Amino acid sequence: MARPKRNLLATAQETSSPPASLDHGQGIARVRKAEGKNLYSVELSAADAKPLLVELHSRFRSQIWIKRGSYVLVDTNAFIDRDNKLDGEIVNVVRDEKLWRKQAYWPAEFVKKPAYPDDSDGEKSNVGQMPPSNDSDSGI
Repeated sequence: MARPKRNLLATAQETSSPPASLDHGQGIARVRKAEGKNLYSVELSAADAKPLLVELHSRFRSQIWIKRGSYVLVDTNAFIDRDNKLDGEIVNVVRDEKLWRKQAYWPAEFVKKPAYPDDSDGEKSNVGQMPPSNDSDSGI
């Protein structure tokens, strides 16, 4: 039997707003790729070359989908007492990125990239403009 819709709505409500502050061992990470079975490879910062393998918390499984390039809140102290290959646990999913970016704890390494690259060629684009008129061919 499927989970009640109220559980899905409660989970979505929890992830809609960022926490006021982060606990020790928590940090914002970018998802690099999905490894399968609720495991994700994430990077905490651009300077950190080693990706972390983290597990999705059970309350998010089959309710919220995470795609590559999105941001999550990772707790690296979650599995510190267990001896396994997991480096942490995803405790929250960043859904309203604009609101999360305003927080003081948002890493400076995760800058927002423009959707369209800036044309630095110096060429003037004529997209959406009328074709040039030839005044010498007026013929009237």
